[in-house]
Amino acid sequence: MAELIVDDLNVLSEETLINPNQLKESIPASADALATVARSRTTIKEIIERNDPRLLVIIGPCSIHDVDCAMDYASRLKKLAAEVSESLYLVMRVYFEKPRTTVGWKGLINDPHLNDSFNIVEGLKIGRKLLVDLAELGLPTSTEALDPVSPQYLQDMISWSAIGARTTESQTHREMASGLSSAVGFKNGTDGGLDVAINALQSVSAPHRFLGINHQGAVSVIHTRGNRHAHIVLRGGGGTANYDSVNVSVCERQLLKAGIPANIMIDCSHANSNKDHNLQPLVMKNVANQIIDGNRSIIGLMVESNINAGNQSIPDDLGDLQYGVSVTDKCVDWETTETMIKELQQSVGKVLPSRGTLE
Repeated sequence: MAELIVDDLNVLSEETLINPNQLKESIPASADALATVARSRTTIKEIIERNDPRLLVIIGPCSIHDVDCAMDYASRLKKLAAEVSESLYLVMRVYFEKPRTTVGWKGLINDPHLNDSFNIVEGLKIGRKLLVDLAELGLPTSTEALDPVSPQYLQDMISWSAIGARTTESQTHREMASGLSSAVGFKNGTDGGLDVAINALQSVSAPHRFLGINHQGAVSVIHTRGNRHAHIVLRGGGGTANYDSVNVSVCERQLLKAGIPANIMIDCSHANSNKDHNLQPLVMKNVANQIIDGNRSIIGLMVESNINAGNQSIPDDLGDLQYGVSVTDKCVDWETTETMIKELQQSVGKVLPSRGTLE
């Protein structure tokens, strides 16, 4: 009788990765890089706890596909951050993993060469090297925590993390976020509803036990203490925006009813701008006006920004890629970015020090 095969029927092959410690040993973080991460994490948590009156601004490319371009953007952002540091704390978006509704490029870690070669080992190395370089530059970074394994490889260089709209409802991601060392923003659901994000905030603040990998790459039971610096990110959904004062007020009430501090970040992109990058400045102005008018719950904003505006499809000939243009969501260009950030500082700078918390 022929042997009956029941295992791995749809698995073509497997490849053993280097473990997290091996990656960190091959691309170590300097003392300066570690100091940047530690300092920026503390600053962000102080903003969330209202001990620092500044606004937190998560800003940068929708995704990273060109490391040289990312460093170019970072050098510009570092200078801008210094100019507005009295009122705003800028953190660069360094997103390596992109959730796909169906199919498409999954990001630098999964496909670093943008050609469906899926050299994940190389992607991890490229990603970590960039994060270390940015930290050594003195620039704090943020990312979306999408794959539950990759944090062990990269999260030591991350100052703020996001859980995306597609994964906010995921138990796996709530458990993972409960153990992250950075503050975490949970986006509202893709339908625009708040319930899944509020449930996530209640879950992530509690201790969890779940399967994961340790720094040696061994499958382990991970025990976490819970993350008390998690907050909601309003990004719209279901064809409607939710950044206006009415929706923000509704969110405040639901958070407080659930016993969660009313800490809200507004995503100027995605459904809040109807996926039109040209509308991001208008969203930011609306949010600034809410703060001027007395809002006390908005702690920050997110902006999708790049060197050049719009987006592009990945061409067959990678030599045809346009420099500084996103290959995922559309972004505002650098000139618009500077204008947005400087106008935000000018408009809210005077009122931020006197803001209290919403009880």
